[in-house]
Amino acid sequence: MTLSKLSLRNAKRQARDYMVYFVTVVMSAALLYAFNGLVFSQEIISLQSSMDSLPLMIVLASIVVVCVFGWLVAYATGFMLLRRSRELGTYLLIGLENRQVARLFFLENLAVGGCSLALGLVLGALLYQTFRAIILTLFGLPYRFTLGLSLPATALTAFYFALIYLHALRRNRKRIRKMKIYDLIYFDRQNEGIVVQTGRKRRWIFSVSIVLGVIGTLLLTAGNMFLGVIGAGCIILFLFGFFLSFASGVPGYFDRKPARKYRGQNLLVFRTLTAKLATMGIVMSVISMIFAATLMTEGSGLVFHGLFRGRAAESACFDLYFGIEGETQNPEPYLDYIAENIPVEQSLLYRVYLTGSPQVQDFISSRTVYYYYNYHQDTVLRWSDYAALRAIAGYPPAEPEPGRYLIHCMTYLEETLQNYTRSITLGGTTLTPGSIYTEHLYQSYGVANGRGYILVVPDDATQGLDIHHLSYAAKTSEPVTAAQYEALNDITKAKDNLMTDPEAYAFVTTKADEDAQVAAMTALSVFPLFFLALALTMTAATILTIQQLSESDRYQRQFELLRKLGMDRREMAAALRTQFAIYYTMPAVPSILIGIPFILNLAKTPEPGVMVGASSPAAIVCIALCIFFLIYAVYILLAYTSLRRNVLPGNR
Repeated sequence: MTLSKLSLRNAKRQARDYMVYFVTVVMSAALLYAFNGLVFSQEIISLQSSMDSLPLMIVLASIVVVCVFGWLVAYATGFMLLRRSRELGTYLLIGLENRQVARLFFLENLAVGGCSLALGLVLGALLYQTFRAIILTLFGLPYRFTLGLSLPATALTAFYFALIYLHALRRNRKRIRKMKIYDLIYFDRQNEGIVVQTGRKRRWIFSVSIVLGVIGTLLLTAGNMFLGVIGAGCIILFLFGFFLSFASGVPGYFDRKPARKYRGQNLLVFRTLTAKLATMGIVMSVISMIFAATLMTEGSGLVFHGLFRGRAAESACFDLYFGIEGETQNPEPYLDYIAENIPVEQSLLYRVYLTGSPQVQDFISSRTVYYYYNYHQDTVLRWSDYAALRAIAGYPPAEPEPGRYLIHCMTYLEETLQNYTRSITLGGTTLTPGSIYTEHLYQSYGVANGRGYILVVPDDATQGLDIHHLSYAAKTSEPVTAAQYEALNDITKAKDNLMTDPEAYAFVTTKADEDAQVAAMTALSVFPLFFLALALTMTAATILTIQQLSESDRYQRQFELLRKLGMDRREMAAALRTQFAIYYTMPAVPSILIGIPFILNLAKTPEPGVMVGASSPAAIVCIALCIFFLIYAVYILLAYTSLRRNVLPGNR
């Protein structure tokens, strides 16, 4: 048999034996191609001016992903060399030279990488169409399926793969060429080794690592870049110290309490696990670190998405809105342009008044987090203006309540204001609190319908009140275009025509522009973050899985012996499930304990009223955990199904 044929046969066997690794590499190629396709897609970049930076963001994310996948390939090929060292040593015994064996190993892994790349490009073309459809949908544009490979994206993906594989294989090739027959044959007996030998030292390292983990998590949530870097360092030390001391301590624990070995299936479960965990401290530390980074990345993506959506939902309730602050306002430049260029179905020019007292504001501030910005008094709307605004926004009519004032507020203030019972006196009329409404009404900025809340009173009650600003809201028959929005902003910049007060403020917003900004920011930040999180999860889960599946032969011999000793198949299956649960839970638990506080803290950073509903901190934590465990569970299920089928007696 020629060297080439032997390499091809071994490549097929390698792909079969390490199917999880092969599938992950195919998915890696697909993800890289799909995102490279976005980099070179002029259709995507031309959607919005701020999308010009999309290629840079994706390239930066791709560089990180290439490094992560490079580590996966380097680890996997090194692990395969370890597991196949006896076979390679046998080749030396039968007369092959080191350089021939090195070339054999190089060619068979290169064949696996080449097949993975080819399949990944095909899958990546389909995946690219999925990403393209999502982005076009974000911008409200029609999507038409087209299939084909982008030459620049293909070339860049192939370059990434060549970089990853050639670097990993070159190292192993040099390694094999320097090894002797004895070194290769006994190479698989090498292991990480038990790093922490003595019980006293182990307990000391374990205690210190726990303290470092708590300190690191607190510093990560401090909101300071410098402290965050220190916190990250503490967490790295915690993970290494925890796993090196904990994994090394498993045998020591049972040595001190031998009776526990024989309870139930403990002897079988922990004897098998200690053979692996006690010599995998560093690997487990790195994987747990990757899982923590995965949760933080997913959480950050969800927080950004919730932030963009939450702000836009409040700001985009009207198709067109502008406000002019100051004692003297002249909206004519705006109105003239709108009349000539923008088709309007319904519109309202109105004023927002001040009560002269911060009565409601003080009540809110004393009970919840509230930012009043430049509102130092309670703001007021006339009932007729409020009714017209609801119609323009498409909300059902509100019922007037004689002798009462209504409150329209953002959802986060509703519970607080339900306890407000004080009356107000305006225009000689005393009014008591009435109903509370919480639809979006543009209540986020300085020339909005109040900051978080506004009081709605009868029209005659506003007589003699000071005017805070003048506003205009409209429903248009067609979305306001980017060019029209820019023209309105040009009017805002020349504010001498709008107001006489140089310190005054004017602002314009449109629903179309808010939606476009959300779409652009989602594509620029959320997409790359989820891309990175998926790559991290796949990499860490793959390494855990190939470590576990590599023990199939040993598990098979072990369970066959146990069958002969009288253990039934149900007990064997229970022991295997317990081993799997412990093995896959260990690296996940510390990362979850680190990731959850980080996500909760990050989700509470934006201003109140934005992160609500499905974007609330608790919801984001749940979604991030669900996404993580969904991907993780796929690998666990694949590994368990494969191992159960191969090692339990009666399945073969």
